[in-house]
Amino acid sequence: MNYLGIDRKKISKTAMLLNELLASYQVYYNNLRNFHWNIAGENFFDLHAKFEELYQDARVKIDEIAERVLTLRYRPVSRMSDYMDMSKVEDAQYLDSDRDMVQTILNNHMILIGQMRQVLAEAADADDEGTIDMIGSFLKDLEKRSWMLDAWVTRKVDAMLQ
Repeated sequence: MNYLGIDRKKISKTAMLLNELLASYQVYYNNLRNFHWNIAGENFFDLHAKFEELYQDARVKIDEIAERVLTLRYRPVSRMSDYMDMSKVEDAQYLDSDRDMVQTILNNHMILIGQMRQVLAEAADADDEGTIDMIGSFLKDLEKRSWMLDAWVTRKVDAMLQ
């Protein structure tokens, strides 16, 4: 049954891109857990809490992406080996520097944002408003979180564009 009224051929690429985003979000989530557990130093309290906030948010988004894939009548990827093969986000190394951790997260965000924009473009071609709405809200949220992390890692105010 096609309860969404969307041409299955049109949404197949959207579902594939959502699965790639799901894989990237899983690796990003793991990177955040790594940093949450391994942060030390003068910024411990702030970043320990921030990393936890970010991974809890990622966990919710992972579930929503997987459920959207199911809503489109496709199967979400769910094996760690598939995540590692499909993810555009790389598994982070152990880092000692809080700045390196935040910069790695920002790099992960850049990749996720790019993937979200691809999903939006494909979903628009398929007239898939449900996916557009979900990913659009994710994109807005991640852009704001990225701005805040970038402000934290930036050393001077004049680094802003005029």
